[in-house]
Amino acid sequence: MNKEEIQKALAQVKAQPTRKFSQSYELVINLKNLVIKQNPLDFVITLHYTKGKQIKVAAFVGTQSQEQAKQYCDLVISESDFEKYSDKKELKKLADSYDYFIAQANLMQVVAKTFGKVLGIKGKMPNPKLGCVVPPNANLEPLVKQLNLAVRMQAKKATNLQCMVGKENQPDVEIVDNILTVYTMTLKQLPNEIQNVKSVILKTTMGKPVKI
Repeated sequence: MNKEEIQKALAQVKAQPTRKFSQSYELVINLKNLVIKQNPLDFVITLHYTKGKQIKVAAFVGTQSQEQAKQYCDLVISESDFEKYSDKKELKKLADSYDYFIAQANLMQVVAKTFGKVLGIKGKMPNPKLGCVVPPNANLEPLVKQLNLAVRMQAKKATNLQCMVGKENQPDVEIVDNILTVYTMTLKQLPNEIQNVKSVILKTTMGKPVKI
């Protein structure tokens, strides 16, 4: 798959009827020759351009990281506030309201005990692979910027990978680059690379799928 093929598919998607809002572009990579239940996929790709949607980040911190968290995160949950989330409904509401969670490393044991039963199921526990488990006094600005460019690719039951690669109000060059980045990096995660790809589909939120 190359830029020209992506540009052609993008043009077909853009030729479809418009909506009264800026739709998202969704990329779907259908897989083959894989037993997903035995070999589930779960990896993160960092894009070169934004997805057009500002993420929301919550932070579990002690006193050392509170100022940084207040400056760069959307919600700060200090250690003294953990007990407020003993109610499962509150936990679910929290998990659904934020895209990523950051935790101070020395609090991870308490975070896991208090929030793990819900965040774990939703795949939103602070992820060390993403750098979301931080030391006290860590500089959170570059981490939050990186999270805004990250897409998580998961296939645990269904044989496809899906992610948002941008919005209609973004320049085509950004969308094309994001699609190519996702496709290229996904191939590296597949045991037989392109032999495991059945098809690649691009669509908008409410549009018809177009094969690349």
